[in-house]
Amino acid sequence: MNSIMTDNSRVVIKLGGSLMDCASPLIRKVNDIACQDLQSVLIIPGGAVFADNVRGFQEISGISGDAAHWMAILAMEQYAYYLSDISGVPLTNDLEIHEPGVNILLPYTILHKDDSGLEHSWDVTSDTISAWVAQRTGSMLVKVTDVDGIYLDGELVQQIYAGDLAGSEETCVDKGLSAFLMTHGMDCMVLNGRYFDRVIEALKGGVPWGTLIYGKSKF
Repeated sequence: MNSIMTDNSRVVIKLGGSLMDCASPLIRKVNDIACQDLQSVLIIPGGAVFADNVRGFQEISGISGDAAHWMAILAMEQYAYYLSDISGVPLTNDLEIHEPGVNILLPYTILHKDDSGLEHSWDVTSDTISAWVAQRTGSMLVKVTDVDGIYLDGELVQQIYAGDLAGSEETCVDKGLSAFLMTHGMDCMVLNGRYFDRVIEALKGGVPWGTLIYGKSKF
């Protein structure tokens, strides 16, 4: 694999709810490295169990997709408050933070003002929202989850064109991410956040064990 990034002074990390049990030491470690290397890291919280509750409530209540979408964004904020509380890292609703260190995004206010390019459906969750934030801020995009990356036919794929991922069997990324990456010619590194060294390697511009989803055409 080639190096996945050049300018890594600004990084967006999507932190999934599957890492709730190890999120605190991971965030503190990332904060230490970011401060040391003068990086600005913005964590986008997943919806975690809070979004699962919204899904379940929609099924029994019949609320609209639009209402469920905004409730799920608020679920991301609930996870953000949890992450901030356990790690001591500050919350923000500002995309334009350049100071070294980690901040955790509260996305509702920003998205409610302008979420152009984001469909209101369960195909577009915190993965695609993270890509939207990375695109808006010119940041490197990393998704950390509880699996090593993208698996196809039972095998870990080290890199894959977003267009080849679209329409494939269910993976650890949401269905809207591939199209967004292709539209904007972006890359996304997917890796296992339980291995802190892989996250740190990505922050330093290396190529950790995981999957690179690249959005620029391979032709």
